[in-house]
Amino acid sequence: MKKLILLSFIGLSMASCKPTMDKKSQYGFKGNWTLTEVSRIGDKYAKVTSFEIADADCFKGSQWKFVSNNNSGTIALTQGGSCPALEENIKWVITPNGDFEFKFVDQGTKAKKVTTGFRLKVKNQTATSFDLVDQFYAGGKAYDLTYHFVKNN
Repeated sequence: MKKLILLSFIGLSMASCKPTMDKKSQYGFKGNWTLTEVSRIGDKYAKVTSFEIADADCFKGSQWKFVSNNNSGTIALTQGGSCPALEENIKWVITPNGDFEFKFVDQGTKAKKVTTGFRLKVKNQTATSFDLVDQFYAGGKAYDLTYHFVKNN
């Protein structure tokens, strides 16, 4: 889900050389993760397109890599079937108020040139798992969409 309201803010915060972030949370993201579950709180039957790529359920089993020293990473969808197969480069940051912000960055493109991105809340972060919570709207109401991650060994 695209967060149009936040485009300018994300562009400014991620374009700076030394972004302000929650360093403890950021270092906890370092490594390879599998998105194991996508759950909708509220309208469980609504079709939700995640990150303008595919249905939210297509992200189950996706592989996410986070490099904390330069805030880069990748997202790989490998589920198959009606879901697209792709691998995308990202730049990301954890803000002091616990938001996870990221944007897709094409190979050879500087992150500061990308002005669109996404913001989710970090919840339940441990050494081996965490949740990212987004919102979607259905029938004029806001609902939570939770992505649950487990660290790969």
